[in-house]
Amino acid sequence: MRSQIQIALGILVIFIAVALVFHSCKPGKEAVKGEAAEAALATYVPPGDLDEFYLFYSGGHSGQIFVAGIPSMRHICTIPVFTPYPSTGYGFDKETKEMLGGYTWGDAHHPALSETNGEYDGRWLFINDNANNRIARIDLREFKTKQILGPIPNLSGNHGSTFVTENTEYVTIATRFSVPIPKGTYVPVEEYAKRYHGIVALVEVDPKTGEMRMDDKHGFQVLMPPFNFDLGDAGKGPSHGWVFWTCYNSERATGILEITASQNDRDYIAAVNWKKAEEYLKAGKYKLISGVRVIDPKEAPGVVYLMPCAKSPHGVDVSPDGKWIVGSGKLQSITTVYNFEKMLKAIENKDFVGEEDGIPVLRYESVREAEVPVGLGPLHTQFDDQGYAYTSLFVESAIAKWKLGTWEVVDKIPIAYNIGHLCVPEGDTKKPAGKYVIALNKLSHGRHLPVGPSQPEASQLIDITGEKMRLLYDAFTEPEPHYAQAIRADKLKDKVFEVYRKGIENTKPNAIWDEKDAKIVRKGNTVEVWMIAVRSRFQPWKIEVNQGDKVIIHLTNIEQTTDEIHGFAICEYDINVVVDPGETKTIEFVANKPGVFPFYCTNFCSALHQEMQGYLLVKPRGGAGVAQR
Repeated sequence: MRSQIQIALGILVIFIAVALVFHSCKPGKEAVKGEAAEAALATYVPPGDLDEFYLFYSGGHSGQIFVAGIPSMRHICTIPVFTPYPSTGYGFDKETKEMLGGYTWGDAHHPALSETNGEYDGRWLFINDNANNRIARIDLREFKTKQILGPIPNLSGNHGSTFVTENTEYVTIATRFSVPIPKGTYVPVEEYAKRYHGIVALVEVDPKTGEMRMDDKHGFQVLMPPFNFDLGDAGKGPSHGWVFWTCYNSERATGILEITASQNDRDYIAAVNWKKAEEYLKAGKYKLISGVRVIDPKEAPGVVYLMPCAKSPHGVDVSPDGKWIVGSGKLQSITTVYNFEKMLKAIENKDFVGEEDGIPVLRYESVREAEVPVGLGPLHTQFDDQGYAYTSLFVESAIAKWKLGTWEVVDKIPIAYNIGHLCVPEGDTKKPAGKYVIALNKLSHGRHLPVGPSQPEASQLIDITGEKMRLLYDAFTEPEPHYAQAIRADKLKDKVFEVYRKGIENTKPNAIWDEKDAKIVRKGNTVEVWMIAVRSRFQPWKIEVNQGDKVIIHLTNIEQTTDEIHGFAICEYDINVVVDPGETKTIEFVANKPGVFPFYCTNFCSALHQEMQGYLLVKPRGGAGVAQR
């Protein structure tokens, strides 16, 4: 029956497309072009069918991650990370509240999927908080944030993260802002050039659990000159063991940086040999600063080198074969391709043209392979499976397509407007999927219904399978995506579970699975409740406490049916949690307001969802406020 419906829908879509093509022959502004109909068919995913790729957008200052499907570009879900999210109750239960650590927002910029042998493995997704020097890990079996690490010592503005190494040995970080080290040290800004420092850091990742660690035994940091680090990428294949970051402000300037930090002809790409750094760690050649192992390049030759790059570079991207490092300077019309083998040879020959705080600067002519004339304002580069590269052009509002090896620009497509990052599915890996490039645009005026002064962020889906790139779809999302990665759906969708099974996904000690185990226990001024939620009731449905009591509720949704979600809200107590099927969450609060307060399920969980309610009764101190008969 389902297949018949899908066939009928397909015939209908073809009929509509033919009609649109016919209609396009008619004159007038309202005529729909045949190309538009073809583009619609290319992105059409019939009801009941699934997208080919997951797309993970960073959410910028929303602090979240947005998930969409490709090619439909439909928003699937929002993963809350650094910001409370009432829709899922994130930030209200004890566990997620503790993870947030008192912060109410984050600045999420660069998501990174975990990798094995340089390919996405669908286990975890990492994301940085540029504002509060934190990184987070999302478990992709649940699409939920499981760890927030930080604020990490010595860092200030960890913009250049969370790029992972080839086997997710490390999540890598570089700081946007330089400050005196250790953090908390006061040094006048007039001494910036000599006494302020940037940091690059590698956070160790447990290969089995994904747990991130940065302490006196795990992970490390490298002391850097007071540059502003922007973006990075880890080596792969022959360049495995290295991480590359762009950095600007080689002038070591302060004040109005658009002027003071734009004086030199070139800035740098920092090449960090983390395998060499590990040797120094084993030999004990590091300092403990704020409880973290820190390597000083002056005392650790061979760990860091600098490659000159076009002024004010933004993106640095390693090709799928690991042979080429592409660096893009925002203020030039070319992007530079560096040859990794030439870099190693220049290091071997000590082909240096100076140093920065003990870090050798390699000769540009010795490491450069090509300068590709891509256009105005190059920012980022992605790669497909046919040997082509795609570079975003912010000033020109376009994407340039060029050939690796010949360095020839073969195509260019206009973007609306001011593209920042771009994403080719699996384009950061050894084996890109190709097929599409997604443009992440900073401006979108004129492409949607007016919604007031604050415009949505625009993404454009572009077909890259033909000789000419072809715009397929405009999509919009909440502010402000910076970067995105996309993974084949067949790598991930079968790993995702939708029900927490007793004793398997839910092993929490306070979980209960039967109404007879529901109970209320008082210990001094603490009232602890073990509660179940099931269609269409809570048990216990009545909780009596005294004003000032600490209340702990362990709430288990005992449903074992997909999507049978229950919410739990207490009126006027700012309590709002959501428990998925089979999940247990713990709520803690002080009953400081006397009276009778209903609690209820916030989800439409059944026909009798309105009946799913109960009462929190808070007895006032000293009997004041008792209702009169």
